[in-house]
Amino acid sequence: MQKKLHIKKGDIVYVNAGDDKGKKGKILRVIPKTNRAIVEGINMVSKHTKPNANNPEGGIIKKEAAIHISNLMLIDPSTGKPTRVGRKKNADNKLVRYSKKSKEEIK
Repeated sequence: MQKKLHIKKGDIVYVNAGDDKGKKGKILRVIPKTNRAIVEGINMVSKHTKPNANNPEGGIIKKEAAIHISNLMLIDPSTGKPTRVGRKKNADNKLVRYSKKSKEEIK
């Protein structure tokens, strides 16, 4: 069974470690199997490509590489600052994520 992650696709996150420390970005994809995520504009790598139908010239393209989720913190929607994430049951008895800083539920 996979462990529940504190981030989801579409979340805005803050990078707290690595070359891109201090930057913010939107999560494009989460890879639960390896506890990694691909964040827009973060951890850019150069990839050499052969010519193909999509890219007739080939060459070097810049793309995002996966970053470990322990290096990411969710941005609190109400304050705009990085926060830790907790889980609790709401009024409908559903498990929801909430911000540990502002104690507000994260949609």
